[in-house]
Amino acid sequence: MLKIAVCDDDEWIRKYLKRIIERETDAKADLYTSGESLLAAKETYDILFMDICLADTAHTNRKNGMEAAREIRGRSNALIIFITAIPDYVYDAYDVEAFHYLLKPIDEGKLCEVIHRAAAKAAEKKAKPPLLIKTGGKVLRIPVETIYYGENDGRKITLHTKNGMFSYYEKMEELEGKLGDGFFRSHRGYLVHLQEVAAYDRTSITLKCGETVFLAKQKYNDFVAAYMNYLTK
Repeated sequence: MLKIAVCDDDEWIRKYLKRIIERETDAKADLYTSGESLLAAKETYDILFMDICLADTAHTNRKNGMEAAREIRGRSNALIIFITAIPDYVYDAYDVEAFHYLLKPIDEGKLCEVIHRAAAKAAEKKAKPPLLIKTGGKVLRIPVETIYYGENDGRKITLHTKNGMFSYYEKMEELEGKLGDGFFRSHRGYLVHLQEVAAYDRTSITLKCGETVFLAKQKYNDFVAAYMNYLTK
C-alpha cells in the first residue's frame, strides 16, 4: 500500500485532501500541520501533498513548505505535489523535482487526475525488484531506489547507496543490464542513477548526496538526452 501524507496548516484543506485521496486510492493519508511535524515524524512517504505558505512562517523560525520539501528531497524520492494559493514558487518547485503544482482554489477534477498519475508512478517505483548482490558470504537485497551510483573498483563494483557502500564481484556491463532504464553509464567506471542527479557540466555529474562522478566528454550529449528523457517521464 502506498504511504501518503498531507501537510497544510488549514484544517479544512487537510480534511478535504484526505477525503479525496482515500476515495481515489486504497491508501490512508497522514495529516501534518507544519513542515517541522512532518520532518520530525521521520516517516518515508511515497507521495506528499505540501502547502508552501504555512502559517506564521514569516514571523517565526518555522519552515515553509518549500524549505521542508528541500530537506525531504535530501533523504527521500517521494513524489511532491505542492498545493498553494500563490503561483510565485512554481520555478522553485523545479529545484525539488516536484511532481505537480496545484493552485488553490482546488479544481477537484484536476486534483483527482494528479492523484491517479502520482499513485501510478509511485506504484511503478515500488514494483521495481531489488538488486541482489553477494558480499561477505551473504546475499543482500539492495532497493534500486536507494542507489546513488555504481563504481568500478578493480574486479569489483562498489555501490554507493543511501544505506552505505557495498562491494562485490561483478562486471559493470552486467550491472548496467540489470538496472536498465533510469541509469546512465557516464564513464567506463561509473553508472549513475538519473533520479539522483543534482547538477552536471561537460566533465562531471554532481549527485544529491554531494558526491561528484566523471562524465566522459564523448558521452555528454547522450547523457543530456537520457536525463531530459528521464525528467519528461
